[in-house]
Amino acid sequence: MDFKLELVPVPVSDIDRAKAFYVDQVGFHADHDHRVSDTLRFVQLTPPGSACSVVLDLDLTEMPAGSQRGLQVVVDDADAAREHLLRNGVDATPVEEFPWGRFTTFADPDGNTWSVQQIVRPG
Repeated sequence: MDFKLELVPVPVSDIDRAKAFYVDQVGFHADHDHRVSDTLRFVQLTPPGSACSVVLDLDLTEMPAGSQRGLQVVVDDADAAREHLLRNGVDATPVEEFPWGRFTTFADPDGNTWSVQQIVRPG
């Protein structure tokens, strides 16, 4: 039996600002932007190459805006990912090296944090 993680809520205070950040600056794909009702707007975004998407959460969960910590994406090259983020106005930390990978991190406008990992394979 497969258990595939396919959607993770990211709690935000302003959906338009968050969507612009993730799509225009980080480079996520805008999959859906649908107003379900006057009180529910469903905005689903997917990191390039990922099978898991995020949904911008204004009222879907009880998490306060900015409370999501440590979401992680994996890239082939942490330095190139950091350069991409910096070029697009995202404040990404210098790449750090650990035995389990090379990492840069960033936060969205609400303070939700992301880790960008380059997996290091033993040589």
